[in-house]
Amino acid sequence: MAESPPPGQQTPSGTPAPEPAPGQAAPAPAPAPAPPAAQAAQAAPGVAAVPAGKFSADGFWWWDGAGWKPAYSQDRLWRWNGASWVPAAGPPPRSSNTGLFVGIGVGAFLLVVVVVAVIVAAVLYASGAQIANVFSNVAAALGSPSP
Repeated sequence: MAESPPPGQQTPSGTPAPEPAPGQAAPAPAPAPAPPAAQAAQAAPGVAAVPAGKFSADGFWWWDGAGWKPAYSQDRLWRWNGASWVPAAGPPPRSSNTGLFVGIGVGAFLLVVVVVAVIVAAVLYASGAQIANVFSNVAAALGSPSP
């Protein structure tokens, strides 16, 4: 059964609410809808609520209860500690080993180049006389008249 507004108030359609019959109690007023701020504060289903005043896992963001705010200034000279801006001690820690991986890659490439150069030099030294003989035969064949 739909509830009607108390006597003297208007219904959503704009018409006045009916007066109760003699001997009947006035219907209880409908509960007021929650204000938008209270609705926004409620967590959406399936979304974990983050307590106010918490840093993100990487330390770059601060949850203020309404949204994520940057924990570092744009120039990275100031850091938010949860209550005020303080000078940043240094850049945030980085767990990247990119320089190490690039150094290992360059070293491995140079090692392969040196090994290939040694193998080519050894093959040329061992078969140098045979290669010279092949070139001599080709040059002689090119210089002689064809039948």
